[in-house]
Amino acid sequence: MNKNIILCGVGGQGTVLASKLIAASAMEKGMEVMSAETIGMAQRGGNVFSNIRISDEGKLYAPMIGKGQADVILGFEPGETVRMLPFLKKGGYVITNIRPVKPTTATLMGSAYDGEEMIDYLHSVIDADHLLIVDGTRASAELGNPRCLNVVLLGAAVRIGAIGLTEEDILSSMPKVIKPRFLELNERAFRYA
Repeated sequence: MNKNIILCGVGGQGTVLASKLIAASAMEKGMEVMSAETIGMAQRGGNVFSNIRISDEGKLYAPMIGKGQADVILGFEPGETVRMLPFLKKGGYVITNIRPVKPTTATLMGSAYDGEEMIDYLHSVIDADHLLIVDGTRASAELGNPRCLNVVLLGAAVRIGAIGLTEEDILSSMPKVIKPRFLELNERAFRYA
């Protein structure tokens, strides 16, 4: 199995933690993993993305995913998801949160951004069998903590088979990556349907 996965969102949404869960799960299965994150703009509202490359064939030479090579884009914010579309390969999966995070520039300029145009665009360019829109923000609110959006979306991606790992793979890695006091919440978030 070879998978190229891009996770994208804005600072504070848990992009890096989700990428660590995927990487830890793949490594536990004996797969080769390479990853790279852009976290320089990781303050709340700045864009953040992670590249994760997984292989059980041992043929990884660089962590960055080229244009048209991503099997999956896991987007925590619709505008960031659209921005990463050039990296998606034909037939790749897109899983995204429906709720936008208004960019600081839009707030300062008083412009509107509700994410609907981005979701409409995704529907127009991605085959329905390869697009999953999740209201992860609502799910996080129902779970009682907005900081578990990342794990809600990861669970959705795993359940549709996009990531190439099983639910048990991810759940068994959680104690190694997540602090004990947040473990139960994240397990519930991951299983949220």
